[in-house]
Amino acid sequence: MRLPRDISGTDLAALLKRFGYSQTRQSGSHIRLTTFLHGEHHITIPAHAALRLGTLSSIISEAARHAGLTKDEVSDQLFQSK
Repeated sequence: MRLPRDISGTDLAALLKRFGYSQTRQSGSHIRLTTFLHGEHHITIPAHAALRLGTLSSIISEAARHAGLTKDEVSDQLFQSK
């Protein structure tokens, strides 16, 4: 699946709630998400208007690795409605 080119950091943070992540803090332009599913895990997302493709790919890969899924499986679940 192709990754969206126009997703913001705040939109991605909202979508990651599907995997149990919730915002624990925000420091400047970075959002810190934490999940306790499958053990404690943190992800930091830049709160930019549009994330760069490499940044988005890296964040999705990190969430997939923690959930024990492939990057494509996570992408499909996050962006199926887009």
